[in-house]
Amino acid sequence: MMVDQDASIRREDYGFFGPDSPSWKVWASPTSLIGFQRSVVLEHFDPYLAAAVADSAGIYTDPNGRLDRTLAYFLTVAVADGRTAVAVSDALMRIHARAKGVEPITGSRYSANNPEAQLWIHLTGWHSVLKCYERYGPGRLSPEEETRYWAECRVAAELQTCKPSDVPASRDAVRQYFADVRSRLCTSEHADRAMHYLLYTPRDKGLRLWAGSRILAPAAIATLPKWMRHMGNFNQPTAVDAAVTPIARAWVRAMSINNFGPMLAIARQIAPETADVLAQHLAAGPPAHERTTTPAEVRERLVLHA
Repeated sequence: MMVDQDASIRREDYGFFGPDSPSWKVWASPTSLIGFQRSVVLEHFDPYLAAAVADSAGIYTDPNGRLDRTLAYFLTVAVADGRTAVAVSDALMRIHARAKGVEPITGSRYSANNPEAQLWIHLTGWHSVLKCYERYGPGRLSPEEETRYWAECRVAAELQTCKPSDVPASRDAVRQYFADVRSRLCTSEHADRAMHYLLYTPRDKGLRLWAGSRILAPAAIATLPKWMRHMGNFNQPTAVDAAVTPIARAWVRAMSINNFGPMLAIARQIAPETADVLAQHLAAGPPAHERTTTPAEVRERLVLHA
């Protein structure tokens, strides 16, 4: 996924959510780096996704690029104008369309664009970044903001193959979703290798990614419930959980000063595509049309001008 670095990502409109949206606050916060690492690890509890990752081997051959492009996609959907968000989504769907194979545990075929797999990826992403925003950032959203956040999560799901109506619309509904899918989640040799690789990336993949993963990993693990820790073999002592929380909060405050200047500097070193999206988001002036739009409206305009 590439965003045009020479043009604003908000040329036409405010995208799907707008300046006063909780999605803009949560996804553009430094806490999203911790939340993103949390989500890409948890995604591997889905055996079909774990098989797709193992077969493509992208996280092993180019972990930095693979993770950077994925986070840049989520951030673009959250803060870019509608046309840009739809364009990057369509490009991602075309890439996923090629990711097909056989899941070795069940012998069933998998597809990266499978609606259930897409829903799992979508929710682990949106839930994880909110979880880390609450724990390490400004704190819980107001009840009104939280209701709106999950409504916006449902809108963003329109860019993937999952049904927006299947997306939980509240915190309690998200908890119920995790309870409902828990019986089909599992780990395997492939999943275990990938999860721990993403938490503690080897040094031969670059000093920055090696160091960055080790800084974020304890904070990400500290947010996991006991059943996820047990399933993923994340054996982090509770003493580490307690110690890492104030450290992570101080780090987030430091990354947020000077209009997220320190965050941008670090992102440019370890996630340059994400840094480009964030820099354009922070620098963007008013769009041509100072309003929000919907995925359906954008697609209708694209058809009319095709």
